[in-house]
Amino acid sequence: MPDMIVKLYSLPKINYEKIEELGATIRRPLASEKTKVLDWIQKNFSCSWADECGVTFSFQPISTYIAVIEKKIVGFASYDAACRNFFGPTGVKKEFQGKGIGKVLLLKSLASMKEQGYAYGIIGGVGPEIFYTKTVGAVTIEGSDSGIYEPTLK
Repeated sequence: MPDMIVKLYSLPKINYEKIEELGATIRRPLASEKTKVLDWIQKNFSCSWADECGVTFSFQPISTYIAVIEKKIVGFASYDAACRNFFGPTGVKKEFQGKGIGKVLLLKSLASMKEQGYAYGIIGGVGPEIFYTKTVGAVTIEGSDSGIYEPTLK
C-alpha cells in the first residue's frame, strides 16, 4: 500500500451537514478516554492501529479525532502517530461508512496539520487511493509501497 502526498494549503471546506443529520460530532478525545478509544480501535480494526493511536495521546493537543454518535465511537482519525506529518491510521465502523464521517475526520486532521505549519501532508499506507484523490487531491508517492513499515516485526 503506497503513501500519498496532499497540499495542505488548498484543502476543501469542511461540510458538517451530512454528519450532523446522523447526530454525529467530531472531537478530540479526552486523556481520560484513552483506554476506551484504544480498546475500540483494537476491537474494530487492529492492535497496531491502536498502538499508533496511543502515541497521539502524548501530544497536547491530542492528535486524534473521534466521531461520536449517542456517546459511542463510530470512527477515528489520527495524525503524527507513526511519523511526524503523517495522517493515519483512520477508520469508520462498517455500518457508518459512506455517510461522510471519514471525510470530515480526514479534513479535520489535515486542517490541524496545516495549523501546525505543514504545507504538505503524507497519507501513510493508503488502502483505497481513490477516496483520497477525490476528497483532497492526494497524489501517490511513487516507490513508497513498503514505506516506513518495511522493518515491522512479524
